[in-house]
Amino acid sequence: MLDRNDASYAERVRSLAPTTEPERQYYFVDVCRSLLLEREQQLGRKMTMHIETFGCQMNAKDSETLAGILNAIGYVWTDSEDADLVIYNTCTVRENANTRVYGRIGYLGNRKKLFPERRIVLCGCMMQEEKAVEKIRKSYRFVDIIFGTHNIYKLAELLFEREATGKFVIDVWNKAKEIVESLPRVNKYGFKAGINIMYGCNNFCSYCIVPYVRGRERSRSASEIVAEAKHMAGSGVKEVMLLGQNVNSYGKNNGEGISFAKLLRMVSEVEGIERIRFMTPHPKDLSDELIEEIAVNPKVCRHVHLPLQSGSSAILKAMNRRYTKEQYLALVERIQKRIPDVSVTTDIIVGFPGETEEDFADTVDVVTKAQFMSAYTFLYSKRNGTPAAEMDNQVNEEVASERFQRLLAVVGEVSHQQVKRLEGQTQTVLCEEYNEETGLMTGRLENNLLVHFPCGKDLLGSLVPVVLSECKGFYFLGTKAD
Repeated sequence: MLDRNDASYAERVRSLAPTTEPERQYYFVDVCRSLLLEREQQLGRKMTMHIETFGCQMNAKDSETLAGILNAIGYVWTDSEDADLVIYNTCTVRENANTRVYGRIGYLGNRKKLFPERRIVLCGCMMQEEKAVEKIRKSYRFVDIIFGTHNIYKLAELLFEREATGKFVIDVWNKAKEIVESLPRVNKYGFKAGINIMYGCNNFCSYCIVPYVRGRERSRSASEIVAEAKHMAGSGVKEVMLLGQNVNSYGKNNGEGISFAKLLRMVSEVEGIERIRFMTPHPKDLSDELIEEIAVNPKVCRHVHLPLQSGSSAILKAMNRRYTKEQYLALVERIQKRIPDVSVTTDIIVGFPGETEEDFADTVDVVTKAQFMSAYTFLYSKRNGTPAAEMDNQVNEEVASERFQRLLAVVGEVSHQQVKRLEGQTQTVLCEEYNEETGLMTGRLENNLLVHFPCGKDLLGSLVPVVLSECKGFYFLGTKAD
């Protein structure tokens, strides 16, 4: 038994830790559990945790791992930021994302003045930026732990360091040393979950900070991914989403020779998994093999999110997207021809540096021709640290905003037409949330559209056929099919 009052306590704990992962982290989970029990006995209550997630599905998946580690240590979840331990899993895709985080950190600092024993942890993409870390070090000295995107799995070890040394802990890596999975995890839903199949990005779009904060592409082994899918299926998961910054690049750097299409097929063979989604593919290398797999595999959702970003070939070149307007439209045509019932959704940026009215007209033209089911539209936001931020011909804010409103109108009209055509059809819905007051179940179609329909709570987590009775713009009211 190690004596915490011994001056060499921390050093001795470290010396006994395994050197391999994830065994090392499970060891520190046990150590932290003992420390937490001591604290709970002093306070006469359970210790609470809260995780606030900013950003994409990858961050959401990371937060589930963070929650799983804290849960294994013994923390109890609370919806309040007045928890004993608060984690902000940050995003840095846009400059205003950083601003939001600084504001929230300030709030936590005021609360910590009242409760000095509270622990504040910052992690995620924003923490990969040296300027952000330096600002926090100087201006937010009450923060306890900072780490980045490459060592999420080390949370328990970093918590130990903070408690054992009493010092501010910063552990940010420039690149990943290894992929460590097989850690505790808490899923938001028991019936659907995400699986990381790869990390990082090699595309370096000129407006995007992600390759700089997430690192270069690293693919997990197919056997690990399939094993995780089997474990999830065994715990009741029916729908999985395969996650990566560019899933089309899966397998190109792990030496296994397994393509993303082949991986989809392998995951679909897992008994109990009934639906498979993926996010996000890049248009430049979406293969005919993948299109064919979606077409013939009944478990793969007929939904392809295909970020366009701009319809102008000139702007696409400036964005370093590596495809043209014509190539994008040809790809959409191949997808829709081979999978007639597919829904294609997209992302579009308005007001990228140098965008002219003619360039904008090309974007509108693609929206009209591609007939997107939905589109996530964004005003270009200058992101320091990216090539686009230094480009000449930044578009006037008023001009960009006016174009943005025009695009929204076109997207709304096209999307409504695509959604409306499903009215009256019977489609399968995954039941996700039940409203006790209204008696309505909310679920999602394969194309990710929401459906509300009356049924019993016992169907939560089930796949059921539903008649899409009434289109309400971007969702449906329905009735359970007999």
